[in-house]
Order: sequence, then structure tokens, then C-alpha cells
Amino acid sequence: MRGNNQKLKLLYLAKIMQEQTDDTHSLTMPQIIDELAKYGIDAQRKSVYDDLDALDDFGIEIIKERVGSKTVYYCGNRDFEIAELKFLVDAIQSSKFISEKKTKELIKKLEKSVSIYDAKLINREVKVAGRVKNMNESIYYTIDAIHSAMNENKAIQFKYFSWNLKGEEEFRRDGALYTVSPWALHFDDERYYLIAYDHDRGEMRHYRVDKMRNVSISDLKREGRDEATRQDKARLNEQYFRMNGGDVETVTLKCRNEMANVIIDQFGKDVKPRPIDKNYFKVKVDVAVSSQFLAWVVALRGDVRIIAPEWVKDEMEELLAEDFTE
Repeated sequence: MRGNNQKLKLLYLAKIMQEQTDDTHSLTMPQIIDELAKYGIDAQRKSVYDDLDALDDFGIEIIKERVGSKTVYYCGNRDFEIAELKFLVDAIQSSKFISEKKTKELIKKLEKSVSIYDAKLINREVKVAGRVKNMNESIYYTIDAIHSAMNENKAIQFKYFSWNLKGEEEFRRDGALYTVSPWALHFDDERYYLIAYDHDRGEMRHYRVDKMRNVSISDLKREGRDEATRQDKARLNEQYFRMNGGDVETVTLKCRNEMANVIIDQFGKDVKPRPIDKNYFKVKVDVAVSSQFLAWVVALRGDVRIIAPEWVKDEMEELLAEDFTE
């Protein structure tokens, strides 16, 4: 008498082959029939041969080989190579914005792409010094809401917080809702940033996605299209975000020649250094002028200096005049 799961035979066969076989692990026909029986499926050799051919035609590569006196079968090509999956697992494990719980869930899903044997190879700990995993799992739903709002040409509303001395979330603007029009998401330095037009302030701003709470899609149409168009998104490179705010300005730097590698690493290969003399060159870069940017220049101990515009030079002089000791 046939088992109750007979109509699911082909699906269970695909599951068995994908989970239990790979390039180094195979099953004989009697073993395949035994595995199907565990699912309540009574199978005959002839029907299994036909089903394996059907799986191969569908795109699940089934390889048949002769090993000694036995004929074995195993699943060949996969959507991902094991090296690719290891790379993805490493990226997930080392990412700061993915929580521990979500990390485990994502890796479990990736494991389903390979056999149970290869799954053991990718489920490994990646130790990264000083790496703190984000505890905010709502970031996934926030990103989804932002994409939906952009597709629907709608504004969004949310609360925005900072950490206080007690390590607690403290909402800005006394907990009032921000209303912004999202125009782009930017991933930099292992964080997501939203580029959006702030309705209250009437300007383009950026927000840390992991610090947004209670995100909802508004009935309001998006605003700030002209501002978003004028603001060349290519200029919103990693420096705009890593320097953490401030007005975006074209700054001219005077640098020692040996700083060329530092400048290109920091601002990209599109910068155009121009020689000043045999020891120095100058370069114009777009940055968000903030204390972080100025501190970066200070840390280079004179090998990089600001020569324009004047207001940025004044900002640097004010910073250097401050007393940082007590």
C-alpha cells in the first residue's frame, strides 16, 4: 500500500538529494529508496530513476557514477559554491548592524543551500576584534518600509534617538515624529544611512537607520526632488558619512607627496592631485566639514593641511585653540 505522502515523492526526493549528497557524499539506489520510506513513501527503482531524470531536467543536477561494484547518485551544481557561502557567512558574522539572533537565522537559511555536510563547514564563528553586534532587529523592517515608501513616492515618519550616559535610547526633538522624504539608502562603514529631505528643516539630511524607531509610511507625497537631483549622489561618498555630518564643502588640501596613498584610499581614485613643488601636491575633495574631519586632518600631523576655503581654515584654528585637557 502506498504511503500517504506519495504525491510529495518528487519534492522529498529533491530534498534528500540536496541535503544528503554533494561532490564527496553520494547515495546508492537502495539508500535513496530507504530515505524516501522515512517520509512514508513507497518507491520502486524504475520510478526513482524517472524522478531523478526529472529533477535533472528541472535544473537540479543529478550525477550518476560507478564506484566499484555500486552505482551512486549525488547532487552536482548548486546556486552557491561553498567558498561563496563562507564569504557570505563571514560578512554576516562580522557585520555590526546585524543582531546575534538575526545572524544565526540568516546562516541557517544559507545552510539550506548546501548539503548537511557542507553546512557544517559554513556554520563557523568569525572572531572580529572589537566588533559589537547591533541589538536592533527592527532595522530589517525599517529598510523594507523605506524601500516601499520610495516605490510609492511617499514620505515616512519616525522617531530618532541618541544614546545617553546610561546607555538608554533618548529620543531627539522630545520624541516628536520626524517627517522626511526618502531618496536613497547608503551603506558605509557597516552602517545604513538614509538620505532624505527633512520637511521641517527644508533641506537634505542623512540619518542612521539603526537609530530610527516607529517607522511608518505617510500619506504625504515625497518632497525635495529638486534638492535630491541637485545633490550629486556620487559626492555622497564614504567621507560624507564617516565624517558624521556637517555641511558638504569642496575643500582644498595641501599634502606631502607620500600622502597620495592616504588621500586616494580616503577619497577614491577620482581625486585629481596637482603638483605644487617637488615635495607637495594639492587636491580638492568634497567632505562634510565636521569635528571628525578636522580631527582626521590633525591626526596626520602636518602632512595634510587645509588651504581653502577660509571658513574651513577658521574652523580648524578654533579647534586647535581649544583645551582638551582638564
